[in-house]
Amino acid sequence: MLSRLLREHQAKQSERKELQEKRRREAITAATCLTEALVDHLNVGVAQAYMNQRKLDHEVKTLQVQAAQFAKQTGQWIGMVENFNQALKEIGDVENWARSIELDMRTIATALEYVYKGQLQSAPS
Repeated sequence: MLSRLLREHQAKQSERKELQEKRRREAITAATCLTEALVDHLNVGVAQAYMNQRKLDHEVKTLQVQAAQFAKQTGQWIGMVENFNQALKEIGDVENWARSIELDMRTIATALEYVYKGQLQSAPS
């Protein structure tokens, strides 16, 4: 009788150990699945952030190239405007010079005309 009770006790204890071992394996499997799901969920966010960062880096490089091109073009425009202003100044200088020459020529022509008329009047007729 005592040996039967001992065997029953050992059988129940063995069943409990098997059940406990089964539950432990299920808990480990569930924890592993949960961990993988959490990591996958986090990886999606990290992957999205990484892709966004790569896109931003690409856009920054493109913007830098375009800004450099714009700065170069702006420099060329400034040079052209400065050359145009210089040409306008030179045209203004030439115009003033031409007016001065014209005024001098009129003065000379008037003086020559005056002298010529004076010579005609004093010449014997």
